[in-house]
Amino acid sequence: MSNNFPELKNDLLLRALRGEEVERPPVWMMRQAGRYLPQYMKLRKKYTFFERVETPELACEITIQPIDELEPDAAILFSDILTIPQALGIDVDLVKGKGPVMENPIRSVDDAFAILAEDVPEKLNHVMEAITLTRKELNGRVPLIGFAGAPWTLFCYMVQGEGSKHFSKAKAFMYQHPDAAKHVMKELTKATIDYLQAQVDAGAQVVQLFDSWSGLLSPEDFNEWAMPYLMEICDAIDEVPVILFAKGSWYALERLSFKSSAAALGIDWTITPEYAREKTRGDIVLQGNIDPSKLLMSIDEIEHQTKRMIDRFGPQKYIANLGHGIRPNIPVDHARAFVDTVKEYEAKAST
Repeated sequence: MSNNFPELKNDLLLRALRGEEVERPPVWMMRQAGRYLPQYMKLRKKYTFFERVETPELACEITIQPIDELEPDAAILFSDILTIPQALGIDVDLVKGKGPVMENPIRSVDDAFAILAEDVPEKLNHVMEAITLTRKELNGRVPLIGFAGAPWTLFCYMVQGEGSKHFSKAKAFMYQHPDAAKHVMKELTKATIDYLQAQVDAGAQVVQLFDSWSGLLSPEDFNEWAMPYLMEICDAIDEVPVILFAKGSWYALERLSFKSSAAALGIDWTITPEYAREKTRGDIVLQGNIDPSKLLMSIDEIEHQTKRMIDRFGPQKYIANLGHGIRPNIPVDHARAFVDTVKEYEAKAST
């Protein structure tokens, strides 16, 4: 990694991820760079989504907007999990009111076996340029988080061809053509490792792996179709901490905490802090988990809910965050109240 970057002034997130004792939990928000910020909406009117993602200067500007506005303890790169499918030859478009749509999804066994993870970092060089530029522009204010979608989640989109609540086509393909599906999963795993390693080399100080749809799998299917690939990716990225977020897979918390080499596990709002701590035996850093919609409550209630969340997780081995990405309809003042409450948090004196 380059040593030309400015010295880091706020290393709270990195210390927490190492399991060190911290003065308060670090705080950031998934999707904090984006659609709830008025300054982002101005850029949205001028450029398409993928113009914003694929232009390093724009991605850098959008990544830093919430740092200027809210001053959380980390920046997360403005990008998209569907960059890897694009690099693997799947045409992705963002359709207003519908979300991501793939013009050439995997429909047959031959389509599946045609997926090959070749030159992924080169094809996504705009992401690496955005990371390096953002690291420099952040000037050491906070660490920069890179990210990728996990293989199962990417497989869902690549077979379904669009967003879905159930991804029934993807699951049907997995059950009907397991060898072809496993080929895609293996290629996605290789692509993801290459992509995240390139992000680290470009300057990412932490990476997060999003398995947004792993909760659609039964515990047995999770063991076969998600877990091995998540483990392989976490094991391969050893220069920086990895945060693993398997949304909805509450049943896998225990296994993930003991079998993965991830530094932290993301927790969604369907899991209580007490359950998460019990299942992981307090051995791993946890991140989460307030329901993003709760940021529509009054500011007083946001402050109360946020303090209660930290009290329940405990301020050590903990990163305050949402249970998923911030919603577009959240007022900026409410997002700020969440961040400020964590930053002003004082642990109750231990008895």
